Amino acid sequence: MKTALICGVSGQDGSYLAKLLLEKGYKVYGTSRDAQMSSFRNLLRLGIRERVKVESLVPTDFRSVLQVISKVEPDEIYNLAGQTSVGLSFTQPVETLESIATGTLNFLEVIRFIGAPMKFYNAGSSECFGDIGDCPADELTPFRPRSPYAVAKATAFWQVANYREAYDIFACSGILFNHESPLRPQRFVTQKIVSAACRIAQGSKEKLNLGNISVKRDWGWAAEYVEAMYLMLQQDIADDYVVATGQSYSLEELVAQAFNCVGLNWQDHVITDPSLLRPTDLAVSKGNPSKAQAKFGWQAKYKMPDVIKMMVEAY
Repeated sequence: MKTALICGVSGQDGSYLAKLLLEKGYKVYGTSRDAQMSSFRNLLRLGIRERVKVESLVPTDFRSVLQVISKVEPDEIYNLAGQTSVGLSFTQPVETLESIATGTLNFLEVIRFIGAPMKFYNAGSSECFGDIGDCPADELTPFRPRSPYAVAKATAFWQVANYREAYDIFACSGILFNHESPLRPQRFVTQKIVSAACRIAQGSKEKLNLGNISVKRDWGWAAEYVEAMYLMLQQDIADDYVVATGQSYSLEELVAQAFNCVGLNWQDHVITDPSLLRPTDLAVSKGNPSKAQAKFGWQAKYKMPDVIKMMVEAY
């Protein structure tokens, strides 16, 4: 029986990953900053809370990371912790950089220090690429980060690459494009749109305020994307992979799909709010996941219309 440590287990990806690994016979440990106070709502929602052993861990505290890893002795570590919102990173840039970059560095240093054969997965982000136009980004596309969040993720990515090459640590980064599910918090625009559409369909008189709806994103289904994380750590050689559907849609198309699923015309209920515009934003984001498909057979089954339909049905 393998043991996995999932840092950030209470989030969307951490919860789906815990479920997947439990199904594969793993002993699963999950961490949050205060395991005694955390509700682990997503684990409860998936019906796996009692099967996940929890530990308190602060990624920015080296001693905390060392203590937990020494106690758990995991075969695989999945680092999904850190500030996850691009929008919030503009108002909390220091917290964002520290939680992502310093947190990742602490994990790598602990693995190097202990010297045990642990495999490490780092949650990278498509935000690192910046504006790429209509050309899908792959593993060789240069990074041009355009937000504090993207800068932090790019920093963590290169830390992983450096430790892999310098110390022969099995460390991978999954460069994941946008991926959604019913477990998304309300601060994410997809959940904000789906929730508003469902409430309006149930009789609410509210209007949905959105920023720039012309942006295009490559949206996938989170429960599929965690399978790619798992598969990366099952390879013989550590490497980095883009995880995406390969297809982009505009936010306007996503809004239309959400309201269409509840039988409404989105234009009757949506207001453009200039105050929601970010200082910088990406016009188009699209990934090329062909390497993941070639190396370990991963391919996205669900595209944006399917994802939004499933989120509406789960509301």
